[in-house]
Amino acid sequence: MHLPRLSSFLRLASPWLVSLALLIPLSAPAQNLLERLSNTAVVQSEQARAELLAHAPEGAGPGKPVWLGLQITHAPEWHTYWKNSGDSGLPTELQWTLPPGVTAGPIGWPTPRKFPLGTLANYGYDGTVLLPVPLTIAPGFAGQDIEVKLYAAWLVCRKECIPEEGNFTLRLPVQGSTALHGRAFEATFAAAPSDQPAGDSRLEPVDSQLRVSLTGLPVAWRGQPLEFFPETPGLIEPGAAWTQTWDGERWTAGVPLSPHRSDSPTTVPLVVALANPPGEGPGSPGVRLEAPVQGSWPAAAPLPAAAPDALVAALQENAARAASASVNSSPPITLWAALIGALIGGMILNLMPCVFPVLAIKVLSFAKHADDRRAHRANGLAYTAGVVLSFLALGGLLLGLRSAGEAIGWGFQLQSPAVVATLAVLFTVIGLNLAGLFEFGSVLPSSVASLQARNPTADAFLTGVLATAIASPCTAPFMGASLGLAIGLPTAQALAVFGVLGLGMALPYLAASWWPGVARALPRPGAWMNTFRQLMAFPMFATVVWLLWVLGQQSGIDGAAALLMLLVVLALLIWALGLHGKGRATLASLAALGLIWLGWSLGPNVTRLQAADAATAPVATAVAGVSWEPWSAEKQASLLSEGRPVFVDFTAAWCVTCQYNKRTTLADTDLLGDIAALNMALLRADWTRRDPTITAELARLGRNGVPVYAIYRNGQAPQLLSEVLSVDEVRAALAGL
Repeated sequence: MHLPRLSSFLRLASPWLVSLALLIPLSAPAQNLLERLSNTAVVQSEQARAELLAHAPEGAGPGKPVWLGLQITHAPEWHTYWKNSGDSGLPTELQWTLPPGVTAGPIGWPTPRKFPLGTLANYGYDGTVLLPVPLTIAPGFAGQDIEVKLYAAWLVCRKECIPEEGNFTLRLPVQGSTALHGRAFEATFAAAPSDQPAGDSRLEPVDSQLRVSLTGLPVAWRGQPLEFFPETPGLIEPGAAWTQTWDGERWTAGVPLSPHRSDSPTTVPLVVALANPPGEGPGSPGVRLEAPVQGSWPAAAPLPAAAPDALVAALQENAARAASASVNSSPPITLWAALIGALIGGMILNLMPCVFPVLAIKVLSFAKHADDRRAHRANGLAYTAGVVLSFLALGGLLLGLRSAGEAIGWGFQLQSPAVVATLAVLFTVIGLNLAGLFEFGSVLPSSVASLQARNPTADAFLTGVLATAIASPCTAPFMGASLGLAIGLPTAQALAVFGVLGLGMALPYLAASWWPGVARALPRPGAWMNTFRQLMAFPMFATVVWLLWVLGQQSGIDGAAALLMLLVVLALLIWALGLHGKGRATLASLAALGLIWLGWSLGPNVTRLQAADAATAPVATAVAGVSWEPWSAEKQASLLSEGRPVFVDFTAAWCVTCQYNKRTTLADTDLLGDIAALNMALLRADWTRRDPTITAELARLGRNGVPVYAIYRNGQAPQLLSEVLSVDEVRAALAGL
């Protein structure tokens, strides 16, 4: 009985094909990796890019000038806010976690700009702004470096507003200079208002106006229009018309008071600067002083809802996130719980449909060595090593790319059409071999085909690599929380979680290889193995169908059809290589040329992402009045502001568990009826393509892969459900609404 020399193919193809599949999506980030090694914390969205910078030109020892800063680069027409945001908005908030002996000071706010919006006005920054914060290192601090952790929340607005947030980390060496971003800090220091004593300056509320009288301002300003920025929010009407004049060195202004102010201070810290400075970023360098208030403040009227509903909802959402920052930034589970969850989740991963095709290879291997206990154990150890090392490699790449600023998560490789196409080719070839179309010995050189005899454990190791490549997009029960915690842990602890996850996946095979009863339970090698081998080709082909469907979601029908045509010609080439006589060379040459031509002409259709569907039409369900709508942070905030609970399905086309839940529990008509009765909104966050906004929302939930199911209610923390949903579990969650 002749077994297919599957190991020969795996040994030759897997290191190339699987490595290519894992590394193709990394090529673009890798181009910028070296230039961003110093940027250990970057959060990117379509509206803004936030980055944590450090500046310690004399080292970070006691008594040395040490600065940290959050630099925000805004997309055109977008802006964030100053410490007093004006008529609407929220200032950027920074919450630091620092080692003992190190303290952070307040933000050194640069002079803001004024952004008129109809009859309203806001104070903030567009372009690029750096918010610097001084660090103080106590004399007794003796560490070699300073580990800095920052949670930041900011509201970025155009006509609409989007709350954003990020967790940032970096290590600042105590010895040696850190001055890579010196120019950025020098620029923000120059843009900060200079402090000066109040002198003869004063403020006086009279009727509905705040009369401003300032002296000691720069001589070069005299006769020019100025902008007035009180640091105390809610005192004035920023967008209303006001008057200003110069009388020698004294500048006076009449600014309309807000009838709804909530404060009546005796001293008002304020900034004045030249009006309408050109360019972007901070405003022109101003002057900051604390002016005393003379007289008494008029009574304030009740505060109405002065902002649009969508803006109010966005602000409430951002405030809720900021309020829960301390909860979200702390690990929800311990490291030991994460390791146990990873071990259990890895074992359950073997039951996921995406891993089933590899079972065929393992069953054939077990049957082949049914009477050889030593070979059984060697293969079990080799397979375990392949799985664990592959999980460590994937985890290391994921951590490295995230630290370089890439918004990616578990299963990120299948967000690339090139990876999906490569895996489709790999499984097509394996399926054709199992079906008996060819033997690797007939198409490979004899020296390659004989490798199995010289190193019989290599195929087990490479089977573990292949199993990891297939299983990595899946998230099994107990895995979600473990992976979510791992992303925020130090590198060594995070890799331990990934390694234990791989060990859990390999553990059933490792235990079976060392348990003699398993070998005795297997039937002896015989003719049944040929039939079983051919039968197992069909799960391989089913996997190819699934991969083609995934590719269709990414590259469209043209991309899927192009890949299918390439697979047909590839099969023709493999069949031709198995022929004998003169026809082999002729047909194989023609097939090879056809494959090259098709790859050149149709290949771009396979790897090119089609334009994202901008349509917002809901997807109807079997229950009238209940439909799935595309998720966005704004849509979610708007629904919550209406008082409606929101169910969000974080999913992806390449996630088999997601598709199973979608077609079973989430399609149950009785459950959908319960959802309709509660007036619950259904949103679907599709992570098939890379989407930094969805990645950030998953991170906020403490997760790093899909599926994730979350129920949101206004003013309450999100409720997470398990990865494999049941109708009873969802109903139990709905009962608490």
